[in-house]
Amino acid sequence: MRILSVMLSIMMTLGCSGTSKSDQWITLFNGEDLNDWVVKMNHYHAGENFGNTFRVEDGLLKVRYDQYEFTDEFAHIFYKTPFKNFHLTVDYRFSGEFEQQAPHYAELNSGVMFHSQSAESQNKEQNWPVSVEMQYLADLGDGKRTTGNMCSPGTNIEYQGKVFPGHCLKSSKKALPKDQWVTAELIVNGPKITQLINGEVVLEYTNPTIDGNDHTVKGQSPEYIQGGKALDSGYIGLQSEGQPIEFKNVKIKILD
Repeated sequence: MRILSVMLSIMMTLGCSGTSKSDQWITLFNGEDLNDWVVKMNHYHAGENFGNTFRVEDGLLKVRYDQYEFTDEFAHIFYKTPFKNFHLTVDYRFSGEFEQQAPHYAELNSGVMFHSQSAESQNKEQNWPVSVEMQYLADLGDGKRTTGNMCSPGTNIEYQGKVFPGHCLKSSKKALPKDQWVTAELIVNGPKITQLINGEVVLEYTNPTIDGNDHTVKGQSPEYIQGGKALDSGYIGLQSEGQPIEFKNVKIKILD
């Protein structure tokens, strides 16, 4: 009996000192290359990083347009595997000058897409992925913007128990100045989504689904126009839409 008791005590100690999978942070961007990522740009096939738009410099994942004149080459760079329930953290910083040929709303505007279709499933002339976006904005100087918003290209979400009728839902956090590092966190736990900016909860909503009547996304396959289809998993992508931006510390924790 004494030997059994000692063995049980050792097992309990080992169990308490171990780290479960859900406690481990996984680094998605290694600061060295983009080998684990796939680019999809409007007018280009998956895997074509036209104009070296996404690049690694100084340990940062940078979005730049110095090799072409941006008009509507909206783009995203997707991590290679999909995720279901997770806690994602990303540091972002807007820098450089806005591309004047881009749409005006894209100034100091970017974001992270999640529950997204893969890069490979998007058609060449598809402008946006069907997904949900945690939108990042910087202040334009008038104090009117918020950051950590939700936008829904080709999708719907529920807010306060009802389907939200608009395309973007504002958060409670005022947008921060350009050239300032900001930590954005996204927690997807079943149907509930929580968004944080610099450790502060700024928005919560639930139940993302495909919106068969939304015309924001153009050029997608019929599979991604199935209105009402639940979105409970998908790919994560960082956005490019005409404003230079930098990302670092892109990490994820898998939730049970």
